[in-house]
Amino acid sequence: MTDYTANLTPLMRNMATEGSLLIPKTIYNTLINAVNKKLIPRELAAIYVGPAGIPGSSIDLNLEEADSMKVFRVAEGAVVPIDNPSYKSRNFKPVKYAVRPMITKEMLEDGKWNMLDHAVMRAGQEFAENENELIESALNTTNSVSGGSAVTLANITRAMQYLRQYNYTPTDIIVGYEALNDLENISTFVKANEAGSDEMMKTGFVGTIYGMKVWYPGSTWTATTCWVIDRNHAFVIVEKRPVTVDRYNIPQNDMQGVVITTRIAVGYLRDYAICEITTS
Repeated sequence: MTDYTANLTPLMRNMATEGSLLIPKTIYNTLINAVNKKLIPRELAAIYVGPAGIPGSSIDLNLEEADSMKVFRVAEGAVVPIDNPSYKSRNFKPVKYAVRPMITKEMLEDGKWNMLDHAVMRAGQEFAENENELIESALNTTNSVSGGSAVTLANITRAMQYLRQYNYTPTDIIVGYEALNDLENISTFVKANEAGSDEMMKTGFVGTIYGMKVWYPGSTWTATTCWVIDRNHAFVIVEKRPVTVDRYNIPQNDMQGVVITTRIAVGYLRDYAICEITTS
C-alpha cells in the first residue's frame, strides 16, 4: 500500500493526522430529556386514601357483599324471616419505594446543568411510572376474555358483558400499544354511532368505544392487553407518604445527594368490576 504521506514534511504530517482538531466543534449545552411516558391518571381510582386517612401502617376498607340480603314472601300472620347484609374487608398496606441520587460537588460546579436537580425531576417521573405498573398489577384479577391475534369488537363487548352480569357499568377501557393499534385498524370506529365521536377521523385516536373512555398508558403496560373497568369500583390507591425529597451532604467526601421515597399501595376494590382482554 502506497504511503502518500512519506514525502510530506513533519509539520504537514502532523497537520494531516491532527487535522480534525482544527475543525471547530460546538456542544449543545442544553440537556435533551428522555421522553416522558404516558400515564394513567388517578381519577380512574375508585378511592384514593391519603396520609391523613391512614393513622397506622395499613388500612382496612369495608365492603358490602353483593346480593347478601334478601326479602321474603311471607304469609299473613307468619313470622317475618331475619336477614341482614354481609360485609367483608380488604387490607391495604403501603410499601416503601425509594431511590438515592448522589453526585460530587465538582460535578455540580462543572456541569452544564444542575445534575442533582435533573436527577430529582427524573426520579419523579419514575415514581409515577412505578405507580402505573402497580395499577396494572391490581387490574389482573378474575375476569378474562381470550382474543386472537388482535382485539375485536366481539372481545370488547364480551368484556363489557362480564361487568354487566355483576351489575357493574363499563366506564373506561385501558389499552396497551399493540391493542391500541388493533383498535385504530377497525374501520367501524370511523362511524360516529359506534365510536361515540368523530375523534378518530380528526386525530387518529379512538376517543370512546360504546361510551367508554379510551386510555393509553404507554409502553409501561402489557402491549397486547386491554382492561375494561367500572372506575367507581375497580381499584384503590392508598398513599401513606407522598413522593418526598430529603437532601443531605457528606462533607468528608464533598458530595451531595437526595433520598426520594414514597409509601404506596394499589389494589383492586371489587374484582368483578374489571375484565381483562388478552391477545397474542
